[in-house]
Amino acid sequence: MYEKVTETILNVGVNDPEIKVFENQYELPEGMAYNSYLILDEKVCLMDSVDADVQDAWLSNLDEALSGRSVDYIVVQHMESDHSGALLFVCEKFPEMKIYTSQGAANMMKQFFDVDLSDRIVTIKEGDTLALGSHTLSFIAAPMVHWPEVMMTYEASEKVLFAADGFGKFGVRGAEADDWACEARRYYFNIVGKYGMQVQNVLKKAENLEIAHICSLHGPVLPENEPLEFYLKKYKTWSAYEPEDAGVAIIYASIHDQGTKQAAEKLAEILTEKGVKVGVTNLTKDDIHEGVEDAFRYDRMILCASSYDADLFPPMTQFLNILKLKAYQKRKVALVENGSWAPSAARVMKSYVEGFKDVELVEPVVTIRSTLKEADLPKLQELAEAMTKA
Repeated sequence: MYEKVTETILNVGVNDPEIKVFENQYELPEGMAYNSYLILDEKVCLMDSVDADVQDAWLSNLDEALSGRSVDYIVVQHMESDHSGALLFVCEKFPEMKIYTSQGAANMMKQFFDVDLSDRIVTIKEGDTLALGSHTLSFIAAPMVHWPEVMMTYEASEKVLFAADGFGKFGVRGAEADDWACEARRYYFNIVGKYGMQVQNVLKKAENLEIAHICSLHGPVLPENEPLEFYLKKYKTWSAYEPEDAGVAIIYASIHDQGTKQAAEKLAEILTEKGVKVGVTNLTKDDIHEGVEDAFRYDRMILCASSYDADLFPPMTQFLNILKLKAYQKRKVALVENGSWAPSAARVMKSYVEGFKDVELVEPVVTIRSTLKEADLPKLQELAEAMTKA
């Protein structure tokens, strides 16, 4: 079943509550939404397709919304397969349909499909327009948000911004007690987060537009439960790598549920008693990408890890590599290491932290040996005090 954005713009996308992992790495406790929009006018235009796994439900929604009409144009804003996987099927269904897309996406189609679509493609660039009747689409280049070929599209008469993957989130549409910011933050930092400067560039373009609705390819049409400025402000904060909240992300990787875990939990207890907001992620049990979300959400972070093979326990190495890929910056970080005979974790973690932009290492670096003991508590208290003042 389709949903109305306006009387003439419909979301014919599909919820997939069964999918448990997105891109084979991001956990989806509530599934995923794949959005696709239909503009009904003198000419009918479809905005993107969906993942091939949900194409049957999508084509059913499309047929219902069309009520016997054909599609004249499809705008392909983004070629990632969760948005182009059903493109060939809709091309077969509407053989006269033209494909409007960027040159970069046109080139990618030759890689994704073993079918020559060149005679159906009209390449577009920023500033180009497509008149449908009372609706006119204008195209906005959005390279690296989060692929190089991406275009966004603005429809002036109804003030709708089709934002490709921008403003997307994990989860299905219409989830009960839906908190857009929580899953949108996890989505943003893990998928788009490396490209903050490019997001900022697109936001500057959007400032010149009068926007009533933002239509992302994932998640709800915005605004939903908050005014539109709420969502724009979140993106401005996230894309500038500014902390969203004052607090401490405690990220730990413990070989056994003993010393390192004990130290992390004790630090969380001490900081909470001091009135500091704390988020705790156990990298061996929790979703690592929730930890990435918290690392960017808060202005401070404590890394607690076991030493391993004269190096660093691999779950923490994986986490720090993700932060490196996503351009972690503008934070304060403290270190806690555990080692039974030759502690090495702090040295390796420090090498990562020193490579982050505008990140301050907060002293002291705390070393514990095997298990947490009473003698270690003053060191944790000192570290918590330093993080409270940081």
